This record gives sequence, structure tokens and C-alpha cells, in this order.
Amino acid sequence: MPAASRRRRYPSDTSVAEWALLEPLLPVPACQTKTGGHPENWPRREIVDGIRYIVDNGAKWRALPADFPPWETVYGFFWRWNRAGVVKGASTVGKDSRGYDAAKKINGRKRHITVDTLGLPVMITVTPADIQDRDAARDVFWRLRLTQPQITQVWADRGYAGDLVEWARDRLWLTLRIVSRPKGTKGFVVLPRRWKVERTIGWCMNARRNARDYERLPQHSEAHLNWALIILMTRRLTRKKPAPSWAKKPKPAR
Repeated sequence: MPAASRRRRYPSDTSVAEWALLEPLLPVPACQTKTGGHPENWPRREIVDGIRYIVDNGAKWRALPADFPPWETVYGFFWRWNRAGVVKGASTVGKDSRGYDAAKKINGRKRHITVDTLGLPVMITVTPADIQDRDAARDVFWRLRLTQPQITQVWADRGYAGDLVEWARDRLWLTLRIVSRPKGTKGFVVLPRRWKVERTIGWCMNARRNARDYERLPQHSEAHLNWALIILMTRRLTRKKPAPSWAKKPKPAR
């Protein structure tokens, strides 16, 4: 079936409104640059729909349905776009990028997510699980300061307490505030600020590909998390809102 005539049948497919948001954010095709290149054989919307299908359903790349472009093509775009910055470990996670966290009983990788006050993602980093949260945070905060200099205050849980607070203040002029559990509490407690991070992680886990890390490269793990949140945000931005009461037509008189 020609790619241009593929019928959109999956819940993960882009709507017309979503594609209007996404298309301008993609890199310019190589054939349109000064260095040149071969024209792309498949419509980009089909490529994006293929990536979204994998992220949303948790399938293997080779199991991509036949009505999409070839899986090698879709994966190739996923890899190149991630490299260009566009957008519990399984056995396929490489030994050089995995580790064991004895405290949290995690064998694989950790996901470090920074969100804004609405719970929308600011930065995502994936590291081996044996790297302590405070050590990973130094790299996260450096990147955060360079890319988002307007951010001057961050809230975090007690895993980031200690010398990191002074280090962030002295080196990055960043105020790190620790959110602690109230004394005497037991079991699950909703903590101020922190619950927004937990909610964002829950959003990521709604995409089945993120329920378990199957990627050999940590960069690809980050990319799958980013794609899941891209789907979330484009759906929200293009969601049809109910008309306000003042805009509704009055009912005709009997």
C-alpha cells in the first residue's frame, strides 16, 4: 500500500492539528540543504506515526505493522532525529550503560526528570542505576543552568540533600530546596512539589515502551521518554475545548 494512502487507524496516529504542530519542528530534509542529499522516499507524517506507534504500544521495531514505512526506515529517522536533538533494564541494555542500585533494588538504569510547576518536562537524563542521585544531579543541574538560565530554584526529595545544596548554590547560583516527609507520617504521603514529578513519570509510563527499558543506548531511552511526552503535549494542545456558555446559541423559544 503506498505510504500516502495509508488509512490512519491506530490511536497513536497524528491528527491533522497535531501534525501541523510537529512538522515545523523537524529538521529540514537533506535534499533541501546546501550539502544536498537524496529526496526522502516516505512522507514524514508516516515516519512520525510509526515512531509514535512503537512508543505507545511497546512493540519491537521489527514488529511495526506493514502499513507503515519499513521498520528500518522508521528506526533510522528515530536515530537521526534523536542525534540531532529533535526530539528496570532488560537484557538488551548494554553492560557499559547499566548498573545496580542496592538501595532501590534496581538493575539497569535510572531516569532523572526535571519538570516545571505544571509537571511538563524541562530535562530528561538516563544514567546507569549505580550512579547516586546526587552525582547524577550535578550533571543535570549543569545542563539545566546552561540551557535554562532563567531557572533559579529547584525542589527535590531527600535523595538530593547534603553537599549538593551548597554546590548548586556556590557553583551555579541555583537554590535547591529539599522536600521532606512530615515527621511521624507512615505509608504513602502526597508531598508538595514532588507529586508533580511523580505524576509526570506516570504519564511516561502510560506509553508501554517506557514501562521497561529495552534500549542499548541511554540516549534512545531518553528519546522514548521525550516522544511519550511529545504525544501527551500535542494531544493537549490540539484538544477541542467545549465552547464557553456565552458562546452557545440560545435554545429557540417554544
